[in-house]
Amino acid sequence: MARFVTIGYGDQAGYDRTDPAVREEAHKQDARLVAAGATAGRAGPPVQVRNHDAAGVSVQSGQFLSAGLPIAGFGIIEAETIDEAVELASRMPCAVAQGVVEVWPLLE
Repeated sequence: MARFVTIGYGDQAGYDRTDPAVREEAHKQDARLVAAGATAGRAGPPVQVRNHDAAGVSVQSGQFLSAGLPIAGFGIIEAETIDEAVELASRMPCAVAQGVVEVWPLLE
């Protein structure tokens, strides 16, 4: 099985606009993935860490990347192929609640 990093982007307004039954099924999907061994979680406030040339650590509050929606959560899932990972991600809360989920193959 290959592993994939998922990054979910979404906001409360999009979540609130989504049919509660659709949201509930998406949360059940996440629970099934976690029960099968996936790692999933909601994103908290980030910090940026730099240590250029190993000359000293610099830490700054806030995200580095900019997107139209905030990062809402993350996960590490297992799937046989990228197509299977996409199918799993398509049922995650951010994907169904007016957001987006990126799927990144985890190279090992």
